[in-house]
Amino acid sequence: MPLLIVILGILLLFLLIARFKLNAFIAFIIVSLAVGLAEGMDLETLVDAIESGIGNTLGFLLIILGLGAMLGKLVAESGAAQRITAVLVSRFGKKNVQWAVVLTGFIVGIPMFYTVGFVILVPLVFTVAAATGLPLLYVGMPMLASLSVTHGYLPPHPAPTAISEIFGADLGKTLLYGILIAIPAIAVAGPFLSRFFTKIPASPLKEFVNPKILSEAEMPGIRVSIFTALLPVLLIGLAALSDLFLPENLWITKAIEFLGNPVIAMLLSVLVAIYTLGLTRGKTMKEVMTSVGNSVSGITMVLLIIAGAGALKEVLIQSGVSQYIGALLSQSSVSPLILAWGIATVIRVCVGSATVAGLTAAGIVLPLIGTSGVAPELMVLAIGSGSLMLSHVNDSGFWLFKEYFNLSVADTLRTWTVMETTVGIMGLLGVLVLDALI
Repeated sequence: MPLLIVILGILLLFLLIARFKLNAFIAFIIVSLAVGLAEGMDLETLVDAIESGIGNTLGFLLIILGLGAMLGKLVAESGAAQRITAVLVSRFGKKNVQWAVVLTGFIVGIPMFYTVGFVILVPLVFTVAAATGLPLLYVGMPMLASLSVTHGYLPPHPAPTAISEIFGADLGKTLLYGILIAIPAIAVAGPFLSRFFTKIPASPLKEFVNPKILSEAEMPGIRVSIFTALLPVLLIGLAALSDLFLPENLWITKAIEFLGNPVIAMLLSVLVAIYTLGLTRGKTMKEVMTSVGNSVSGITMVLLIIAGAGALKEVLIQSGVSQYIGALLSQSSVSPLILAWGIATVIRVCVGSATVAGLTAAGIVLPLIGTSGVAPELMVLAIGSGSLMLSHVNDSGFWLFKEYFNLSVADTLRTWTVMETTVGIMGLLGVLVLDALI
């Protein structure tokens, strides 16, 4: 019966979001109440669980995601993203332009939310394709594969960061493992796969293409652009490496761990960006702070969705359903990593949102973290991979891609959906390989 209640709860979540177009945060709260009441929780305990789930989830993430939005806004508005694109395309040349846009998508995609990265970088893809005479999808798909992978796999993006917090996974290790898995996933889903899409007609939709192309003098230099965009990765990654290779009692190890703490790393990165991408570019502090303030408004709904998922997770735990499902799943002969990936895939197909799919799956498989012996960092990546699978008409990213590239629904399924599915499958394979090695 507990398992049936969870299945019906997920079905209700799907119907509310996909069929009735209800806001995802409201849908999560309704489902949390429905599941809790069906499991026999009294109303006061149930409401306390929802409040606790929301508070515990947002406590850490609010800082990370807020600072991440600020950094992404500064990278975009300063012209750093445009500079990185222009220099890499120039250095790689027409023959290797795909790898240039892959690197651009990866560098810019790490500090920037997917939709923001898409809107900023796709017009640049149009410019590159027009200048080189190459097919639009041949240039564009590698960029989008990079953006998709960073969105699904790597902190400080919302879902992987939130799931890491839920599982108690080390963010530094999650980032390092994620990068190792991301490289082959992007290579296959981007430069390799896009070669089969060259004959599919795609063209920029004029109503959506209005890029603000900055002049040479208006953009920051390439070194400062890359350094500022990747500073959180450098600090968090360095801390993870020091944890693996340096004695923990050394002062330098403690200093590196302090700087690599995700909150400190993001804060330092934003402060550096304010100086390198704002003040040194001739902007006043008031202008920079206006940009920073505007950036936060864009993540409000993302935070609410994550909070709603945290509420459902807490209800599942306090009602005893989570432990019940964990006991059932632990008896399965299937790898916990495959189970987590499969659950995230099913929810992704039903609901559409990768963030919702990842967070919901995390709440369901949480008990396996303590009983299966699988590294929590790999569970984060398995769920992240599953949450990208089989994107179709209920995913906003599907329509964003379709409209910008002026494709039919059928051609969008043949390109976008295949790319996202390839990313998801490659992610699972990478997780299983890492699991065997570590």
